[in-house]
Amino acid sequence: MKFTKMHGCGNDYVYIDCRESIPDDLPRLAVRLSDRHKGVGADGIILICRSDRAPFKMRIFNADGSEGKMCGNGIRCVAKYLFDKVPGIRHDLDIDTLSGIKHVMIADDARPGDEEIMVTVDMGEPVVESTAETITLPDGTSLTGAAVSMGNPHFVTFVQTSPGDALVHGVGPLVECHDRFPDRTNVEFARVLGRHTIEMRVWERGSGETMACGTGACATAVAAIRKGLTDGTVTVRLLGGELKISLDERGHVLMQGPATTVFEGETSFN
Repeated sequence: MKFTKMHGCGNDYVYIDCRESIPDDLPRLAVRLSDRHKGVGADGIILICRSDRAPFKMRIFNADGSEGKMCGNGIRCVAKYLFDKVPGIRHDLDIDTLSGIKHVMIADDARPGDEEIMVTVDMGEPVVESTAETITLPDGTSLTGAAVSMGNPHFVTFVQTSPGDALVHGVGPLVECHDRFPDRTNVEFARVLGRHTIEMRVWERGSGETMACGTGACATAVAAIRKGLTDGTVTVRLLGGELKISLDERGHVLMQGPATTVFEGETSFN
């Protein structure tokens, strides 16, 4: 089985072209390939498939084998893969996901085969369930955050200092599996640095901490804008790089960031 390792701001996945056939036991495959000691090493696997609703479809399986609905960094890399591998792909295309069809725009100066290109994704309209919701953690402490869906769930907490390991790794798993979120949730810890800049770390549902989360950056920017903490265009600084998030006149979230090819390989799976 051939694969391509790619990342968006360090959020890395193993990409498998499944337009002709789809491997069996995808959850098990995701767990095996994602293992950073015994596998390829990644935050999960992403399948590039055919669709009856759009030219292509993206499926995501997290490192724990669970299937995700949407990945902002992943869809940029899917666009790059198709741009590199499929003759005639234009600089804009539609990609089907479990959270709907997303329109993707590849930078005009990008060329097939470039190691890294910039890609913009129309992530659609966010669903803001609340901007200030308080939940009680198992130790009795409370945490206030914004519940925002970008096709997948997020709980965004704003903090006054840079989010450290104790917060991300200690509180993140508790919020992910909180009773408030029966399907679990992604958890963002964000610090506003100015009207146009946010620093963020993420505890990602099904993967643990990742170096970046595209949908999480979008959810964080939306929450900050709705709370009046920032203006309508925000740079979100992540461990692995930066994403530019903005709201257009329709209320759609636009996410711009890099898509990078790391290497190609081949593996067996049984």
